[in-house]
Order: sequence, then C-alpha cells, then structure tokens
Amino acid sequence: MNKFLSLLFLLFFLVTNAQDKAVLNGVVKDASSNETLYGVNILLPTLNAGTVTNEYGFYSIKLPNGTHQIKVSYLGYQELVTEVTIEENKTLNFDLIPASEFLDEVILTENIERLNIKKPEMSVNKLDINTIQKLPVVFGEVDVVKSLLLLPGVSNAGEGSSGFNVRGGAVDQNLILLDEATIYNASHLFGLFSVFNPDAIKNLKLYKGGIPAKYGGRVSSVLEIYQKDGNSKKFEANGGIGVISSRLLAQGPIIKDKGSFLIGGRSSYAHLFLKLTDNPNSAYFYDLNTKLSYRIDKSNSILFSGYFGRDVFNINESFKNTYGNAVFNLRWNHVLTDNIFTNLSVIYSDYYYGLTLDFVEFNWNSGIKNLNLKYDFSHYLNENFNFEYGVHSTYYEFNPGEIEPSTESSGINNFNLTKKYAFENALYFSVEQKFSEKFSAEYGLRYSSFLRLGQKELNLYQNDQAVIFNEDFGIYEEANPIGSKELSKSSIERSFGNLEPRLALAYSFNDYQSVKASYNRMSQYLHLITNTSSPTPLDIWAPSGKYIEPQLLDQVALGYFQNFNNEKYSLEIEGFYKFIKNRLDYIDGANLVANNAIEQAILPGTARAFGLELLLRKNTGRFTGWLAYTLSRSEQRTPGRTPVESGINSGNWYSTGYDKPHDISLTGSYEISKKWQLNTSFVYQTGLPTTYPTGQYRFENLNIPVYSPRNSNRLPAYHRLDISATYIPKRKTKTFESSWNFGIYNVYNRMNAVSLSFRKNEDSGNNEAVRLSLFGIIPSVTYNFKF
Repeated sequence: MNKFLSLLFLLFFLVTNAQDKAVLNGVVKDASSNETLYGVNILLPTLNAGTVTNEYGFYSIKLPNGTHQIKVSYLGYQELVTEVTIEENKTLNFDLIPASEFLDEVILTENIERLNIKKPEMSVNKLDINTIQKLPVVFGEVDVVKSLLLLPGVSNAGEGSSGFNVRGGAVDQNLILLDEATIYNASHLFGLFSVFNPDAIKNLKLYKGGIPAKYGGRVSSVLEIYQKDGNSKKFEANGGIGVISSRLLAQGPIIKDKGSFLIGGRSSYAHLFLKLTDNPNSAYFYDLNTKLSYRIDKSNSILFSGYFGRDVFNINESFKNTYGNAVFNLRWNHVLTDNIFTNLSVIYSDYYYGLTLDFVEFNWNSGIKNLNLKYDFSHYLNENFNFEYGVHSTYYEFNPGEIEPSTESSGINNFNLTKKYAFENALYFSVEQKFSEKFSAEYGLRYSSFLRLGQKELNLYQNDQAVIFNEDFGIYEEANPIGSKELSKSSIERSFGNLEPRLALAYSFNDYQSVKASYNRMSQYLHLITNTSSPTPLDIWAPSGKYIEPQLLDQVALGYFQNFNNEKYSLEIEGFYKFIKNRLDYIDGANLVANNAIEQAILPGTARAFGLELLLRKNTGRFTGWLAYTLSRSEQRTPGRTPVESGINSGNWYSTGYDKPHDISLTGSYEISKKWQLNTSFVYQTGLPTTYPTGQYRFENLNIPVYSPRNSNRLPAYHRLDISATYIPKRKTKTFESSWNFGIYNVYNRMNAVSLSFRKNEDSGNNEAVRLSLFGIIPSVTYNFKF
C-alpha cells in the first residue's frame, strides 16, 4: 500500500511538471518601510491562477513560459499591475505603495478579512490591525483579545476574566503564538487587558477548526500573531497616552534596506494616583516588545524577536503578586530552491508566577519553561499543488511551586513541589491541492509523541488509582500512596503517540458561492490545573503521565459561504460538532493549590460542544462592520469508573462554566468625514452557568446549604453597548500624525453580574442574593501620535 501511494505521488509529480514551465518567486514588501506583507494576492488573470504570500512575505508560483500580466493587491495599498516575461526560473520582488501616500480618500476594495470563496480554508477569522484599533474598548485601550470576542464562536467567562473560549472549549485549550513562541497567559491585570501591544502587531489569524497539520498541542483553537519586522527605510515612532496606560514604539534601519530594529513598551500608571491618597495598594503592568531583522541576501534572512511582560499586584506592602511571560525566538528564513521556502526557529518561552507574603515571611515561585526547535518547509510544486512539511520538538520544565523564607527570622523552611519534565515531538505534512476550478482541498497528517520524563518522586497507588470512591458516603476521596519511586530525568516514565489527520474541502458553485467541510483530530498533552471557569495566575500546568491521559479531540464542521452585491457583503454560516476525551474534572472539595499529588484530585471525563455560527459583513463603503451570532452548547460529563461509583454530578452531562447558548455581537464603523469616524459595538450573551443553593438544614447549630446539580443555574443575561469617536486633526507637518479617541464603555451603565452570592440579611434575618459587578459606565480619552 505504501509503495502504491509513493508511486502514485511520483506519477502525479511527473505529470504536473512535464509541461514547459518555470518558477516565479519573490518577496512582497511595503515600499515605505520594507515590512514584508502577509496574505498579498498575486494574480494572473489570463491564466486564472494565483497565489498569496506566506507569513514572511514570500511567494512562489510555477508558470508557462511566455509573457504574463500580474496583479498584486493588498488592503490599504495601491494595486500593482505589471507584465513579466519568463523563460527560466526567476525572482521578482514587489514593493507596494501605501494608499495614503497617493490618495486623499481611500475606498478599500481588497481586504484580508474578506472571505476567500474557493480556498479550502474555513473556521478561520482574520482581523486587520486597523480594524482592531477602531473598536471601542474598556478604558480606551486597544485590545486584540477583546476584539476577537466580537467574532462568532469566541467568548470569555465574563467581565474581568482571563483568556477566551473558542467553540465551547476551555481557555487552556487555545494555542497562542506570538512570533511562533507560546504564550501561556495572555492577560494583564487578571483579564482587563491582553499582553499584545497593538502598535507592534503586523497581522493575526484565529483558527477555530479545520486547523492545518503544522499546528498541534491544543484541542480548541490556534491564535497566530506576528510582530512587525521594523522599518529598514527610515526611523519612525508612534504611541499613545491613555487614561490608565501609555505606550511608545520606535523602529528604524540598522543598515538601510537590509537590517531593521523595532522596540516598543507599554505601562499602566493608574496605581500612581493611589499614592496621592496614601493608599498602599497597587496593581499595574508593563511589557516590552522587540525585534531585529537582517536580510543577508535574496535567499537568507535572520530575525530575532522577543517579548517580556510583568503584572504586579501589591496589597498593603505585605502581599505582592508578580507574574508574566518572557519569550524569545531566533529564526532563519532560507529560500532553498526557487520553489522551496524554509524557516528554522529556536524558541524559548517562560511563564513565571511569584508570590511574596511578608506577614508570614515566605516567597512562592512557580512556572513553566520550554525550549522549542522547529524546521518548516513550504514547497510550491505548481499553481495547483502546494506542499508543507516539517518537524517540531519541544522540551518542557514544569515547576509546580517552591517556597523559600523571605527573611532570616522566618520560621518557614525551604520546600519544593516535585518538578516535572517532558519532550513533545511532531512530524507533519500538509497538501493544498486544486483539483478543478470548482473543487479544492487541504489535507494532511501530523504524528505527535509525548515523552514524560522521570522525576524525583512519583507516588504509587493501589491498582494505580489515585482517587478512590467511598461507597458509605457516596463521595470521591484522595487515595493514600502505597509507596513512591524516583526516576532520573534521562529516563522515560511514560510515552504517548497519536496520529492526527486533517482534512478541509471546498466546492464553489461560482465565483461568489461555495460550501466547505472540515475534519481534524488533535492531541493535547498539557493540562491547566484549575477548577474555575476563568483561570488565575496561581493555576499551574501539568503534563500527561502515569495518571493523566492526553486530551483527544475530534471536530467536524460544515459551512456555506457567499460574497454578494459585487463583494460589498459577505456571509458565512458554519455548523460544528466537537468531542473531547480525557477532559479533566475535579472531585468535590478538591485541593489544587500547592498540591504535590494533583492526581489525587482529578478524574478523566469527556466534553462536547456543538453549534451554529453566522457572520454577516459589510466590507466596503463609508459604513463597514459585521453581525455575529452563535447558537451553541458546551457540556462535560464524568461517569463512574465502576457500576457502584456515582461519577461527578451523578455521571450526568452538565454545562461547562463558559457555556453560552446565545451570543450576539453587532459592530459598526462609520466615516463621518475625513476628520471624524464613529465606531460602536453591542453584545448580548446568555448568562454564565453557576450553582445555587436550593435549601439548607441545621446540624449542631450550623446552617448547611444544599446545592442544586452542578452548573444547573445561570447568572442574568449579559449585554452592553460601547461607542467611540476618532478625531484626526489636519496635519501640521508631513512627518507628524495624530488622533484623539473618545470612548464610552457600557453606555447605558448595565451592571452585569460577575457572580451572585447568598447571605443572611442582618436586619430582616432573611436570606438574600448579592450581585457582584465590576464595571458600570466608563468614559475614556486616548491621544495617539506618529512621527
């Protein structure tokens, strides 16, 4: 069978390359900065063929010998039309001129956010950074993650919560990549802001399904974000001054037209106002983005990028919490042949969590580190057949926690939870093939392996069960270890391996209508240990091993897509179903903090999510925007392991903590004039699941509450209207630009419930419900500048 497939592939290769053709390749850049451009359309109208640039601006296409017309188009840039005569392999770079340099008013007709009808890509959302910067947000701070929440299938666990949920998946099931480096916590100030500086971002793409084989390690989504390379033509700077934070970014040439630098920073300063009132408490964040790029020659480039961010939360100088990410990536882009582009990356990622408790005189440190080696190949065989393949290898070090005395007089002794180590490896290939004018496909296979390495102390249990069921009380309890063993880091405690097939199909009825379908299986070997719907910085990551199985996802999706009214509008309708094995659940009363035997608090279950998504866009004109609606359910179930066990929630399906059956968002932007632009967004969501007490009984002078089944109740519905207006004053000089953004978050002052708690009224003696809300109406003003 394998020989047959190899022969078939060889015959296909020979047939498709037998014609008299040559390869045209090159890089597409911004003419004013030499910034490479991702997703640029390279079209050959007479051949009805074309391609797009990859994330490094590279393109390659095989053409018949002769003279051909080429159109190069991209959002916000002047369309470039030229002719090329090709008789042998040829390199041709394109420099696109920003539209603002030649037009007073620009009507955008080519939009990277717009739907590609014929491409076998579905369940993918792209947002241009210019769109993100227009959206009204809390405190006037432009935020990537908050913008994603306005798209179908994307939500979060409430106001002030960390991360985001995709198609009913948990926060830890999202793979977040910044210049290919993993970000483990994408939130500042416990979810109020994200860690991504909008000034430093070039582009972003969110995969909700139909995920290509090059990505793995998570079972819900992939958020891919790339930073700008830096301006190698001239020095420029831009930034903004807001109500609670400011930012500044500078970029310029190291060697003109060959090398560039980019460095940007943000910091919040609202805590400084507390100092004026003698308030000893503070909460603030700061981060730093940097990138160095150098083009050695037409075939080789070196790029170094980094990010460092920290959050600091200080209460009365006696409780100090510090956490954040640090990532670095060294990349080598190499054009191996005229139609093979390679990228070799060495990546380091470190998520740190620190806690200082002066009143008990000790420090707490925990985190996760990984070192990642990636080698990816893009092979452009011809205009109908592109081939990607590569190898990834990642080494992990998990620090669940360590305690050390903070003073010499402290009575606390050093204590370290057992560190854990692992290797994750993957091989993959992916093919994008155009079978005809109407039918195309993207298919591939990923093989992932996970090696859980030895650790200093590994508990052993009777029948390998770390959790036992107490039949007398009908509850789960921690099992007592019957011993332990020690394994060296060079040994393998347990290994896993999984095949992960991927398939996406597209059939176009014409140039404006198509149907698409996709299937993907994915494996996740890391688990975020948390029993809250919105993770906190104290939660820790744990690897699969002897007592924890990897999560396995199967997802299918089917969709209808249409552009209409001369592509002025686009419509996307998708239905999906996903099923996950080995999703961790927690026994009642589980102790997750500083637990050196976390396996004693968890049980494997299953999860499922299904739904329908609708996205209607208006793409052009003075008014643009979209309507997004998601109808979905997200549920979890952990049955008993034996007939006598009750399981969690009596073994029944229950709503996850982020299940929202109805999620509606309406976003609009209206250009009133060249100086004024109005932006607005409205969201409505079903209230989040929660568990309320249904009664109480008295035992030995204590009131004992009786609760309903897990997550069988809901908070009140969430809804909010935000508006903002951007004023662009007339330029005083050609080199200086500025704008003012005025915003109102939560215009009608809706006090949305983050939680409901119950207490006894001291005056009446009756029980009462108390609503906790974070934000009412919040006005903001931000001044942005560029020179």
